[in-house]
Amino acid sequence: MKKRKKKRARGYIDGSETFDEFLDKEGLLSETEDAAVKEIIADQIRAAMDKQGLSKTEMAARMKTSRRQLDRLLDPDNPSVTLSTLRRAANAVGRNLRVELE
Repeated sequence: MKKRKKKRARGYIDGSETFDEFLDKEGLLSETEDAAVKEIIADQIRAAMDKQGLSKTEMAARMKTSRRQLDRLLDPDNPSVTLSTLRRAANAVGRNLRVELE
């Protein structure tokens, strides 16, 4: 029976590199962080909608937008959402959008 060597992520040498460091080195850190933030905000909006018993149609009407635009906002795989859309969604469920630089 052959022993298989353990595969390691490209550039992974001694285990001292963090996952963020690996993503940064591969040029993927910003993109990954953006997607995570977008997904978190979409989940928070969806949770607020559920708490208030809002359907997507009602939410879109509150935002003065289309249901299709709301679907793009709630889709974690769709990165193209503007701050304006996020702000309208937050306001529609009685929340505020806060953006910070660290």
